[in-house]
Amino acid sequence: MKTLIILSIIALFSLKLNAQTILKADGPGDTYELITSVLAPGNNPLEVPDCSHLDFGRHIDEVWDSTLNEYVFRFFIHVVPDDDRCINQDRQRNEIKTYNKSPDSLKGFENDTVEYRWKFKLDSLFQPSTSFTHIHQLKAVGGSESGMPVMTLTLRKASPGRLELKYAESTSQETLKTADLSLFKGSWVTVLEKVRYGEEGSYEITINRISDGQELFHYKNSNIRMWRTGADFIRPKWGIYRSLNHPEHLRDEQVLFNEFEIKKISSLSVDEHNLKPGNLFYPNPAKEVIFFHLSNNDYHFSKLMDSKGKVILQNKDYSIRKLNISGLPKGLYFLEFVKGDDYYYQKLIKL
Repeated sequence: MKTLIILSIIALFSLKLNAQTILKADGPGDTYELITSVLAPGNNPLEVPDCSHLDFGRHIDEVWDSTLNEYVFRFFIHVVPDDDRCINQDRQRNEIKTYNKSPDSLKGFENDTVEYRWKFKLDSLFQPSTSFTHIHQLKAVGGSESGMPVMTLTLRKASPGRLELKYAESTSQETLKTADLSLFKGSWVTVLEKVRYGEEGSYEITINRISDGQELFHYKNSNIRMWRTGADFIRPKWGIYRSLNHPEHLRDEQVLFNEFEIKKISSLSVDEHNLKPGNLFYPNPAKEVIFFHLSNNDYHFSKLMDSKGKVILQNKDYSIRKLNISGLPKGLYFLEFVKGDDYYYQKLIKL
């Protein structure tokens, strides 16, 4: 197990940074505008089938739910004539997402720890496809493996029907866990997904029925690849994305969702007994260039991160002895130093 030891160049400190965003229905009207204002202000985070079904109008609206006693989002999908944005006719898509024009706080970068929460309700007579009916995906943007979602929550017609958690380490999927679909029909459930993004990442999902709190589904893996080669970031998607391979198995559906929450967590803390004496670079604070005074057997500069833990620079050249920071905005940064399996961090103040 790798040890994580945090060094402060000024004093012993503890820092916990949480960035939280919630998308919650607020009543009929301007639903697309509400979704856009939260997930990608001024842009378009919706992938809806409106263009192929103009006479129906918007395929996401807001309705009052007497069980939750609040407004919720209603996602429509129709066997005919809905398709995938007038691009693909063998499938149907009605989803919301974060993407490259979304705020960084809604994107999962390498080394980020992110929590996703949301509620959903399937109709008691819900009929999924025999191929796929996705309601949630974590998918990479950029890189050579971006075509395949990392994690997918999908519903499948079978005997009995199933909810499936699908995972792709690279470009091929496997099923991690299944549950009887009848457990999820006709009742509101809440989902909590905890992810640490990275080559050696972690993933956990828990689904509970809201009415009685019963746990219906749980999966956890503390050592799982949660990244994509060359990816820019990983983003969530929610909604209905289903195959039309066997439309005779399908019906027009209304799936309810609400309270989509994205919470990015960065926690740094120190143990005063593990502090390494002296500083590994100077000057600090600094304006243009910092210099490392490291021996061949000492710690080596590995990464530069911003105050939220986002990696700005990764260093593979352990002979480096200085770093130009003149192009960075003023503020707080962290430098990672590595020696074997030990990781140390020091705080940098950029003037």
